Amino acid sequence: MGVDMMQGNHFSKLSAFVAVAEHRHFSRAAAQLGISPSALTQAIRALEEHLGVRLLNRTTRSVSLTTAGEQLLHHMQPVMGAINDALDAMNSFRDSPRGTLRLSIVRAAAISIIAPLVSAFLREYPDIALEIITDDSEADIIHERIDAGIRVGECIEKDMVAVRIFNEYRMVTVASPEYVAKHPVISTPEDLRAHNCIQRRWTKDGAIHPWEFESSGQRSQVAVGGSFVVNDPNVILQAAIDGVGIANLAEMMVAAAISEGKLVPLLRNWERRMSGLFLYYSSRRQVPAPVQAFIAFMRRHKNAVRSGQTAQPGPADDQMISSQPRSAPTRPDLSLV
Repeated sequence: MGVDMMQGNHFSKLSAFVAVAEHRHFSRAAAQLGISPSALTQAIRALEEHLGVRLLNRTTRSVSLTTAGEQLLHHMQPVMGAINDALDAMNSFRDSPRGTLRLSIVRAAAISIIAPLVSAFLREYPDIALEIITDDSEADIIHERIDAGIRVGECIEKDMVAVRIFNEYRMVTVASPEYVAKHPVISTPEDLRAHNCIQRRWTKDGAIHPWEFESSGQRSQVAVGGSFVVNDPNVILQAAIDGVGIANLAEMMVAAAISEGKLVPLLRNWERRMSGLFLYYSSRRQVPAPVQAFIAFMRRHKNAVRSGQTAQPGPADDQMISSQPRSAPTRPDLSLV
């Protein structure tokens, strides 16, 4: 590639190409770059005309790389990474970190834990633009150019660096007072087989998994059944409040409804403990200043995060930890709830 490609607006075209190549999608790449899809299409076309080769194969539904495109992406990714690191290093010379922070967060955590703190974070760091992608699958944060993810510890790959931002929590079985009053008493997890349970279809694999319980070191799995299946935990919560059936959700999701009398906790001696919530990022790059700022913010505001009661800092809160907690279950959980 000649030096002339770095002149004028050619570098912006190269950046546009990398975004499309990594997303394999024009609209998502355009959203990341903050330009219109038509402007992005024109930039790619101009780059291909300048180079004299076709870089992308496009159809109405998909985008793939040609051999030339694969080669250009291979050379450009390290360049873009080095530029991003160089720009981020300049944050140390400013009074306040700046730049874009892209976080991939499981939906329940985004709504119950992170969303209430967004306003305070943006006030504290006015030069940071925050983008949250709610995603219940296991997002590839490197491939999708996401700065960091927030997941349950059991879900994080071992090659990631993870920082605890939320302590252990429990999975709570709940139902509305009306449902409890009209149906047989539930004493053990096996009793759930005779009840209408609100089931979740998981985004990751499209499956409906058994509910898991534990008590005094004893574990139990129950393949529940019911008349309502949904892939969104927030819809499950509302359905439980409306008396549709029994739900099994993270305690931070149901705490308010329980305190307001909208839900009744069941099987209190069979509440499964989860390892906690972790912010994780790739260990293969310099930690961006906005990520560092978010970690510091979450530590300072930990007591504002509630899980039935105010969360208290744990011994591992102020250090980098392994992404696989020692108490991780043999079957990894798919998401927060």
